[in-house]
Amino acid sequence: MAKLDVEWLAVFLEIYRTKSVSKAASRLGMAQASASIALNKLRAHFGDRLFSRTSRGMEPTPHATALYPQLSEVVARLDRARGSIARFDPAVARRTFRICMADITEVLVLPGLLNRLRTEAPHVDIETEATGVSSAQRLEGGEVDLAVGFMPQLEAGFYEHLLFEQDFVCIAKKHHPRLGKRLTRSSFLAEGHIVVSSSGTGHAVADRTLVKKGFKRRVALRVPSFLGVARIVAETELIVTVPRILAETFAAQEAVQVFEPPVRLPRFAIKLHWHERFADDAGNAWLRRQIAGVFV
Repeated sequence: MAKLDVEWLAVFLEIYRTKSVSKAASRLGMAQASASIALNKLRAHFGDRLFSRTSRGMEPTPHATALYPQLSEVVARLDRARGSIARFDPAVARRTFRICMADITEVLVLPGLLNRLRTEAPHVDIETEATGVSSAQRLEGGEVDLAVGFMPQLEAGFYEHLLFEQDFVCIAKKHHPRLGKRLTRSSFLAEGHIVVSSSGTGHAVADRTLVKKGFKRRVALRVPSFLGVARIVAETELIVTVPRILAETFAAQEAVQVFEPPVRLPRFAIKLHWHERFADDAGNAWLRRQIAGVFV
């Protein structure tokens, strides 16, 4: 049996999480060839292929799936013993972080975050993916480092930090032919609406409240994201209910006006989320501070 090197374990975990040897090497700051060598050593040590190349990436074998929680705990214990929290130097670190967020959050978070990284961590890169039903599992498994948004479904095992609170407003085109200075219940219900079906934005809270209070909107358009919503509103007579901070951004970019909704809608919190397994990871903790700093 081949001798086991601790560095190989980190390669195993990253391939498991990213389903890619090249991405694993990037996250670990090592050459892809070195990661491939480590994988071959691991295969020899455990007497198993561990990962097979498929159309979905490097999929783990049943033996690798059984090994993952055990090796993950071994590496976590070693990191804690070595005091890993003190070893992340953003000025020289080469690491790619993956953040789960909705498109609205990208607009609010990424410009400020990237400007901070440009000066403090020039070799740190960011990847994002959309919030979805698998986000909790991907956070727990380490495939995603952090999540930003409205995610009340995250419970045991997750930590959170409040970034900001929001309420909802409505936007319509400037000089809308039927809307005055105030959006009334009757005018709200008379117009066609756009509904954005995007998770992690708190929209479900607003939708439930409108239904509960008897506001039966005519949904003329349903879209999966906020991309293009401002332009559609500016060039049609449809209206849409969105978080206030996004409405203010839209109003600065397009010919739209902001209205208070004709019914009080609940506020919601946008939070930063991470799994307890990575609470002491030096890079993860540093990135959490950078994101929180965008809203100070």
